Amino acid sequence: MEMQAAAPEVIVERQGAIGRIRLNRTRALNSLNVPMIRLIAEALTEFETDPSVAVVMVTGEGERGLCAGGDIRMIYESGRERPAEGAQFWREEFIVNSRISAYPKPYIAIMDGIVMGGGVGISAHGSHRIVTERTRLAMPETGIGYFPDVGATWLLPHAPGEFGTYLGLTGRDIAAADAIHARLADHFVPAAKLDDLFSRLTALPASAISADVDAAILGLAEEAPASSLAPHLKAIDRCFAFDTVEEILAALEAEDSDFGWETLALLRSRSALSMKLTLDLLRAGRKSASLNECLEREYSATLGMLANPDFYEGVRAAVIDKDRNPKWSVGLSDVTEEMRARFANRDHLPLFVA
Repeated sequence: MEMQAAAPEVIVERQGAIGRIRLNRTRALNSLNVPMIRLIAEALTEFETDPSVAVVMVTGEGERGLCAGGDIRMIYESGRERPAEGAQFWREEFIVNSRISAYPKPYIAIMDGIVMGGGVGISAHGSHRIVTERTRLAMPETGIGYFPDVGATWLLPHAPGEFGTYLGLTGRDIAAADAIHARLADHFVPAAKLDDLFSRLTALPASAISADVDAAILGLAEEAPASSLAPHLKAIDRCFAFDTVEEILAALEAEDSDFGWETLALLRSRSALSMKLTLDLLRAGRKSASLNECLEREYSATLGMLANPDFYEGVRAAVIDKDRNPKWSVGLSDVTEEMRARFANRDHLPLFVA
């Protein structure tokens, strides 16, 4: 018997007036690699110019989630010896994030299940973002010696109050209601109604516009289940309003509450250098004029990551050995301005032409 051809890691197809992008690397929880990024980019170009496609929709195959992030194992394995590979991955990924944000047709992301890191990048920049009761969304990068990227330093500062600062520093995963509160998602649709939503969207004509997509979604949308973080929003705003990690930690200590102590313990498990870099980037993002400005800044920082020992140690502990016990290279008091400056290197080709 002939061997059946392996299914592509990204399935691109048309379903009625929908141009559908289905992530299909299920064994890796649909984590993105360079070939997948390129297939997504090609699909976006194809659908943009196809008059029979009214909307684009991205979904994840399998039952576990949309996308668990980027292929950090590849960057870990190539980073020190072949840094150009990691740099190329981030370059192409960030350009796709920007394209999604500016896409001229409605872009629907079904954020069902796990949506982390790069998964946020291909969903939260879309025009129509659907979460379900199974959604677990996070930017967990400070736990691997990295920082929130894929335009998160633009998205998170636009969350109400200091909620984005809290999410970026802690890396905590959140459910549907908190994703909507953070302005990373728009509507809650129960997972049992997703097939009905697909049917409604597929039935749209090729002339459909954003308002037609809104109507199809709103016909099935419900109020999301209660947020577990809503009772702590005032404390988050109080404690995360500072511009240094040390002041944030002191404020959490002063809260003297279960939430404060739990958050403090979580932050103390994160890379000190990553937290300081993350806070720098989030505060810069708050003052930025555009997503692309933030992506350029993030790209500079990623190049510095390729020489950062905490990144390799964090990936080792989380992905390679999976002992969940990283040994960070420096503590908060050891992080110098010189260390932070390494991530602001602009000696590279810009991602976007002004």
